[in-house]
Amino acid sequence: MASPENKAPKGPIAWMAGNSVAANLVMIVLLVGGLIFGFQIKQEVFPEFSLDTVSISVSYPGASPEEVEQGVILAVEQAVQGLDGVKEVTSSSAEGSGSVQVEALEGANLQKLAQDIKTEVDRISSFPEEAEDPVISEVSHTREVLSVMVYGDQPQVTLREVAEQLREELLADTGITQVELAEVSDLQISIEVPQAKLRAHGLTLQEVADRLGEASVDLPGGGIKADSGEILVRMKERRDYGQDFARTPIVTGSDGTQVLLEDIATVIDGFEDDDIVTTYDGMPAVRLQVYRVGTQTPITVSDAVHRQLETFEQRLPDSVHVEVLNDMSEVFSQRMDLLLTNGYMGLVLVFVFLALFLEPRLAFWVAMGIPISFLGSFLILTAVGVSINMITMFAFLISLGIVVDDAIVVGENVFTMRQQGMPPLQAAIKGAQSIAMPVVFSVLTNIVAFLPLMFVPGVMGKIFWSIPVVVISVFSISLVESLFVLPAHLAHLKEGHRSRIMLWITRYQERVANKLLHFIRNGYRPFLDWSMQWRYAVVALGIGLLALTGAFVMSGRLGFTLMPKVESDYAYVEAELPYGSAVERSKTVLTRLEAAAERVRDANGGDRLVEGINAKIGGEGRDVSGTHVVKIRVYLTPADQRPISTDEFVARWRKEAGTIPGLETISFAADKGGPGAGEALEFELSHSDVTTLESAASALADALEQYPRVKDVDDGFSPGKRQLDFTITPAGTSLGLTAEDVARQVRAAYYGTEVLRQQRGRNEIKVVVRRPENERVSEYDLEELMVMTPSGTEVPLREVVDIKQGRAYTVIKRRDGRRVLSVTADVTPRDQASQVMNAVMKDVLPGLKAQYPGLSCTMQGKQADMSESVTSLMTGLLLAMLCIYALLAIPFQSYVQPLIIMVCIPFGAVGAVFGHILMGYSISLMSLLGIVALSGVVVNDSLVFIEFANSRRKLGHCAHDAVLEAGTARFRPILLTTLTTFSGLAPMILETSRQARFLIPMALSLGFGILFATLITLILVPSLYMILDDFLLWFRRVFSRSEAVAESSASSQR
Repeated sequence: MASPENKAPKGPIAWMAGNSVAANLVMIVLLVGGLIFGFQIKQEVFPEFSLDTVSISVSYPGASPEEVEQGVILAVEQAVQGLDGVKEVTSSSAEGSGSVQVEALEGANLQKLAQDIKTEVDRISSFPEEAEDPVISEVSHTREVLSVMVYGDQPQVTLREVAEQLREELLADTGITQVELAEVSDLQISIEVPQAKLRAHGLTLQEVADRLGEASVDLPGGGIKADSGEILVRMKERRDYGQDFARTPIVTGSDGTQVLLEDIATVIDGFEDDDIVTTYDGMPAVRLQVYRVGTQTPITVSDAVHRQLETFEQRLPDSVHVEVLNDMSEVFSQRMDLLLTNGYMGLVLVFVFLALFLEPRLAFWVAMGIPISFLGSFLILTAVGVSINMITMFAFLISLGIVVDDAIVVGENVFTMRQQGMPPLQAAIKGAQSIAMPVVFSVLTNIVAFLPLMFVPGVMGKIFWSIPVVVISVFSISLVESLFVLPAHLAHLKEGHRSRIMLWITRYQERVANKLLHFIRNGYRPFLDWSMQWRYAVVALGIGLLALTGAFVMSGRLGFTLMPKVESDYAYVEAELPYGSAVERSKTVLTRLEAAAERVRDANGGDRLVEGINAKIGGEGRDVSGTHVVKIRVYLTPADQRPISTDEFVARWRKEAGTIPGLETISFAADKGGPGAGEALEFELSHSDVTTLESAASALADALEQYPRVKDVDDGFSPGKRQLDFTITPAGTSLGLTAEDVARQVRAAYYGTEVLRQQRGRNEIKVVVRRPENERVSEYDLEELMVMTPSGTEVPLREVVDIKQGRAYTVIKRRDGRRVLSVTADVTPRDQASQVMNAVMKDVLPGLKAQYPGLSCTMQGKQADMSESVTSLMTGLLLAMLCIYALLAIPFQSYVQPLIIMVCIPFGAVGAVFGHILMGYSISLMSLLGIVALSGVVVNDSLVFIEFANSRRKLGHCAHDAVLEAGTARFRPILLTTLTTFSGLAPMILETSRQARFLIPMALSLGFGILFATLITLILVPSLYMILDDFLLWFRRVFSRSEAVAESSASSQR
């Protein structure tokens, strides 16, 4: 006779259920350890990531784009093109500078590639002498926390001094590490010497520059080892300011008299001649950018800035003001509040639903799985280097409802066994062990479903990589908690004295549970029996619904966009005049656009609508920087406070501004920056002939203009500045002049001769000697420039060179060695961009390629990103479904039954589409991410359903009775998992804040997909199970008939 010990349940689940101390210690470790690591984990607004790109920038002052291309870019491209790990090489040549972007292959070692690039570029010996050293850097996502605008009715020099003083005080705070001045000109000491003064003293600009360089010296001279100790020797003739240089002797006569620099030149201690103009609310401004570094959080950096500003503002004159703009810590705090609020609401809803159908104490321990899993996941996230940011916060929201599914199944099974009269410990052990297999495999399918999100290529993949890491960590901890911690708590729930309130709650819960049981027996069970009798009609109806949904999506009526439309708190306009336009023309355009924005503001609530207007002349345009670029950003009040939306403001601003003559392009926008930013359409054209390329780009732009939903079309080509090309004449050669001699003297007069560069405080300052501005304003001045011959005589430039007029390029762009032009356009509404793109590719591009043989055209920008991401997701979804099939086939030991379960996946997508239609959202990449994740979640209920039916078949039940029992027994846990999952996501789905708009589509896919998949599990899956049984019975009959015929034939032969 076996001893009682031998009959006791065995295994880790039984051991943990019987050892409450061990279970409690595991829970405490997860909770306390999670809290400790949670306070240490890095916090940031957006995840840090490398863009897998190495940038090589070379400054070539005064050079035209063609000179930059020929002298710099071609050499760099040739040097890096064949390196291992290089995916693509793009370049841009502009006036005075050029850059090459080297994109690495996926998975390549970026640090090694950057080092290899540096080695190859350092070997280049053909760079022009005037070109500066290349700057090689890895391109990465910036970590700006906020901007501080210093503005007022003061000169730019004064505002810059105030801004630099503020920067020093900010950096003195231990909570702030990096502060940079933005949108400011570089410091420069310009020494302007008139030609008459040079001729009077027999000087050249180069000689003046040499004497200034020799006079500004700060060099150590060693030391004297005296008896009293070592004494350092140093020459200190360093000059930091313009007034220091002005007192420098340039000419010394034989009698000792000196001619100082100030006697022959004007010394200007100011800025480079880039004419950058920055204003805020119509007044000159300087902007400071504050960044987060290391373990600093956005909130601590922002708090430190505001703390310093409180004291700094008190010392400012009345005419100077400071204002904090674009504070990303507010976004971070809002997203954190959103997570916590929705988390609390979701947790309460989950507990309420559990308490309605299970007893409250059991519901409490099941719901405790949420905080245990969330806090426990911090132990894993800290180890793998994941931070708390807007993306990971969303991942926790996704996990909120799903995470307790396994605990619900275990808890409900234990509850059922206790209702059958089992003691608490025995019910906890048997309930957990009997359901452990489907629980483990359901969690594994969840994990597999999220894995494709880890392998999305490009920037989108780097942004969303942390979502599956967070979700998988939470699910892993949840599995441990549901199988090893939860049973121990449920095993020790004992009946004791209950208060009056608890008795009332228990009676109410029992009434709800009995009503649900009555519905299952008298409502769902008969309907299930009826649907199985009409199983072929039910399946046909399901297939028809799936086909209709697919056709609706393919029609484009629902719309598709890369990222969900999120109302911005900013409105933008960017206008470009012809390259080389006078700055006064740019100021006229700026004034008109700024006045239009002010009129819209005044007519729609004033300060309730607009917080400030930041305008700028200069900086980066479409392709090249310059004073022909005008940018204005309007800072709007929060969405819940402003009387009109950002889109409406932009529309009224566009109308109020009207048509502005003389512009190359103008673009109004409300959603610059962030994932999916950029123009809705971007086509990149390439051809070996530049003229053909420009004609094709113009033709494509004209074709895009014909589409009614397309606006802000840009053909990518802008005529460059007028250019005077000169070549040396035989007369010049006879005087001993060379082309280099002439070029250097012209460059010295117009661009200037650089004396030196040195640090002045935190800024690098350049000292330049050149001709005065009034001698550099006309072609006549150039022709009359006196050129020094080797013999010391002077001749006008016009006598030694031929001068011809031409036009330089604005910018030269190349991709993998070929010149390219980008044609861009916007689409309203943006979710129709895919339809326009398809129409252009079908109706326009074939004719364009036929008209211009040799033309190549590729998608770039948002559409290319979307295509790449969608292709990757579909591939990942296919692989995930294969893995899910394998995970289902193993426990069922069947090749066919997993297919029944996986039918829920496409129907989950049907529910996701219905959710988007109901809530008025277009399909986006976030929606697809939700559908991919949904593929693992929706199979969980079907897995439990089929597993129960199989267990009844093993006991001798027929298929019909087994399915009826499975539906009756598993209706409650299926309903609970569905309600808790949807209730966990419901606060996010119904959220109205701007922060939630970016996240809602994924929540819609998961929430409504699970709701619809539940109906499929309870109705369609049983019908499919019966159809499979019909098929197997038919196959057996056919097979047995064939065997009978074979045996009969054998008998007759005998």
